[in-house]
Amino acid sequence: MGIPISVLDLSPVPSGAPASQALHDTVELARTAEAAGYRRYWLAEHHGIASVASSAPEVMIAAVGSATSTIRVGSGGIMLPNHSPLKVAETFRALAGLFPDRVDLGLGRAPGTDPRTAIALRRSHEALTADDFPDQFSELRGYVDGFDADHPFAGIVAAPDDVPLPPVWILGSSYYGAQAAAAFGTGYAYAGHFGGADAGEATRIYRQSFRPSDAAGAQGPHVILGAAAIAHPDPERAYALGRANALSMARLRTGNPGPLPSPEEALAHDWSAAEEHIARSMASKVSVGTPEQVAEDLERKAREADADELMITTAIHDPAERRQSVRLVAEALGTSALTPA
Repeated sequence: MGIPISVLDLSPVPSGAPASQALHDTVELARTAEAAGYRRYWLAEHHGIASVASSAPEVMIAAVGSATSTIRVGSGGIMLPNHSPLKVAETFRALAGLFPDRVDLGLGRAPGTDPRTAIALRRSHEALTADDFPDQFSELRGYVDGFDADHPFAGIVAAPDDVPLPPVWILGSSYYGAQAAAAFGTGYAYAGHFGGADAGEATRIYRQSFRPSDAAGAQGPHVILGAAAIAHPDPERAYALGRANALSMARLRTGNPGPLPSPEEALAHDWSAAEEHIARSMASKVSVGTPEQVAEDLERKAREADADELMITTAIHDPAERRQSVRLVAEALGTSALTPA
């Protein structure tokens, strides 16, 4: 197929390991992804979730950028309601200065956490919501492109001012995200690993309504499809890894989040009816199996979504098996000859 592939990393926290170790595992996985021919390595933003350590993507972008040399690094994404647009503009201009032509700015409209934590992040009892996103986005651009003379922030410029803002991508799990990305002329990344909208319809809306702008880094419409993938040469082991991931998601959605369980923990777990229901409902979001099976399923999803690029996320308890899965998916999709991690 030859479709470019990238990685979205949430820095999963395995049971029995310190949460900070997940950050070091992320850096190692990024090195693996670069060697395997992946195009981008994006870091997510989540807060208050015991199964992931991805609370500071801007810090991890700097760490991954320093540990690699060619792969693009970026946010998948910065949750704009949690942040001052000026601070986001300054942070990503600084990253662009450190890693020229390698940084992406992916933006999300949701806080990526519960309402109380969102208030704590913003230090305001009037926490911003997805409805405020157009104004926040316009303000973010204003610190780079300039404001109208009568704007209250006219004259404020995000430093360093001698580098451009990285190409902007809007993330979404609904049709609104597609509409926003089209209206602002940015790239669009659809969260196929959990989104409830039809990915093909979201792409159609985006492509038909796209209006070019400098926000996309002078590129035309470009669709990234997010997809979860777990590959292992042994089908039985692949199934076990998939069940552990399913248990983690079921726990999260039933209000009982915790570190990512091992396959052995998932096998021994007494699954409730609600957990089994969630696992079944989420099964189509995760491509699980041998590398060839996973590649075939990912290619099907990319075709159905009319995607220009795939971005896979992989939650596996053992970091070595997670790196192996990423290598095997790349090999099955034919990105390049691989080197050991």
